[in-house]
Amino acid sequence: MATLRLAVFVSGRGSNLRAIVDSNRLKGLIKIVYVVSDKVECPAFGFAREQGIKTIVVGKNGLSFDQMATLFEEAGIGLIVLAGFLKLIPRDFVERFEGKIINIHPALLPNYGGKGMYGHFVHEAVFAAGDKVSGPTVHFVNSEYDRGSIIAQRPVDISDAKSPEEIAALVLKEEHKLLPEVIYKFSVECRV
Repeated sequence: MATLRLAVFVSGRGSNLRAIVDSNRLKGLIKIVYVVSDKVECPAFGFAREQGIKTIVVGKNGLSFDQMATLFEEAGIGLIVLAGFLKLIPRDFVERFEGKIINIHPALLPNYGGKGMYGHFVHEAVFAAGDKVSGPTVHFVNSEYDRGSIIAQRPVDISDAKSPEEIAALVLKEEHKLLPEVIYKFSVECRV
C-alpha cells in the first residue's frame, strides 16, 4: 500500500505540524517529507529537524516556488498542507499541484477570510462582531486567499469566550483535531 507523502508549509511555531506528527491515526499512512517556510528562522524548523524531516526555505532567502515544485514532483509529494503559512502561493505552483494543496484557516469560511485575515486578526474580528460560533475550516488552495472549495469545517461554541485569545485557544484545539482527520481521508483515498 502506498504511503501518502506530504509537504507541510508553516510560518510560526508549527502546532498544527505537531498535531499531524502526533496523530496516532496517521502513523503508517503518511510520511512528511518536507517542512517548508518562508522564514529562515522559522520556530517549527527545530521540531521538524528533531523528527528527521528535511526543511526548506522558499522565497527570497531560499528556493523559488518553481524549483520547489520540481523537487516535490521528484519526491512524489501527494499532498501539500498549509498549516499556518501566511504567504500567497503563486498561481503557477497552485496549477501544478491542482487539487493537492489544502489550507487550514482559523474561522468558518467564507466569513473572516481573505488578505490580512490570519491568526489573531481573525479572532479579533470574530470577537468584535460578537459571534457565538467560530471554528476552523480546511479548504483547497487556489490563487486567492481563502477562496478555494471547502473540504471540512468544525463549528466551535465561543459564547463564553471573554477575549480574542480565548477564541484562539478554543479554535486551535479543534484545528489540531480537524486537520489530521482531513489528511487521514486523503491518505485512505491514496491507498485505494
